[in-house]
Amino acid sequence: NNAERQKQVWFTITHFVTANRWVAKKSAKARTLEDLKGKTIVSTAGTTNIKQITEINAEKNLGMNIISANGHPEAFQMVETGRAVAFVMDDILLYSLAAQSRSPKDYEISADALSVEPYGIMLRKDDTEFKKVVDAAMTNIYKSGEINGIYAKWFQKPIPPKGIDLNIPMSAQMKKVVANPTSSGDPADYK
Repeated sequence: NNAERQKQVWFTITHFVTANRWVAKKSAKARTLEDLKGKTIVSTAGTTNIKQITEINAEKNLGMNIISANGHPEAFQMVETGRAVAFVMDDILLYSLAAQSRSPKDYEISADALSVEPYGIMLRKDDTEFKKVVDAAMTNIYKSGEINGIYAKWFQKPIPPKGIDLNIPMSAQMKKVVANPTSSGDPADYK
């Protein structure tokens, strides 16, 4: 959900807040943007993530070699095999890929966030009645506290059938949405 997309469609209230971060092997010691200076970085072709890291690279004169992959698994594999030091993407996707890797403990997701990315369900523009129904149902889940059990089931416990455990605590940004539901596409509203 962002301002550009809102010109064409509507979104329900935010159901998840992610951030544009990177995953790297712990041994690479790629914890800050400065650590990525002059390194090969991968992101997925056609995403806002690759656009953003390309812009940051130019603005901060980091000299990164930014390459694109055809999909998220291919990009993660480039980090696994050493063809790239880091993979820039939405953190929820990075946590999932790292958790499913051969050696999840070998990877870390950056603490630094390049941006905040709210997720909402895309709706046909001007479908006021449907948006009202969906937003009311989601708000009820948030206000009743039911969201805490749902969140724990999918992000803090092993997920069937493979038992993959993402172990992601609810972010401060998501807690803010739960307390005050919004369908804003402005990242500043999530800080």
